[in-house]
Amino acid sequence: MICEHHAYGNKRSQFGELFLPAGDGPFPVAVLIHGGFWKAQYGRKLMHPLCHDLAARGWAAWNLEYRRLGRLSGGGWPKTLDDVAEAIDHLHELLAPLDLSRVVAIGHSAGGHLAAWSATRDDPRVPVTGVVSQAGVLDLHRAWEWQLSNGVVRRLLGGTPEQQPERYAAASPAARLPLGVPALLTHGGQDDIVPPAMSEEFARATGCDLVLLPDEDHFGHLDPENRLWRAVIEWL
Repeated sequence: MICEHHAYGNKRSQFGELFLPAGDGPFPVAVLIHGGFWKAQYGRKLMHPLCHDLAARGWAAWNLEYRRLGRLSGGGWPKTLDDVAEAIDHLHELLAPLDLSRVVAIGHSAGGHLAAWSATRDDPRVPVTGVVSQAGVLDLHRAWEWQLSNGVVRRLLGGTPEQQPERYAAASPAARLPLGVPALLTHGGQDDIVPPAMSEEFARATGCDLVLLPDEDHFGHLDPENRLWRAVIEWL
């Protein structure tokens, strides 16, 4: 396995890590998007175990960093979303044996929001062909209503749904349906950070696949040995 560092912009957080399997390729691509409620104290290393597992299974893993909420990071509306879009489109620039007809966005928690949102972009240079949301924050109106992480979505979008309705409509996957690509939602029944109802409501609205494991929590998704991740591998 090889890991390469590539910048897709000139800001300190605008880069990704490309994990390449052994062999000649071309390799299908998994775009990994970490969570942490869009906050700067959480970063791409959360996804490293999954990157290694995907590369061992013959997938190229494009592990994204992006501008997040925090004085030094400079994220929020619209920069955080712009970064994810630019990072995915940057795959077209990479001199690597990639099969860009198979690009699946896999995101955990807030990364699940960004992964699902990425499938709804208009005229992307590199379209996403599938989505995996791991306990994803798929409905930003609900995130505000339920005050997830002390109402952090207000920081992300610069206001409440009443104050910034156009931003919520543009940024929330639940407001941008249909996704237009196959999607898998995984969630733990013991998740007390993003309620399972988030994925259940989205699955009812879209008809996409849902794996809800009653005994799992919010962080089992990041363990390659966990049943939540094995469900992703089986779906891929």
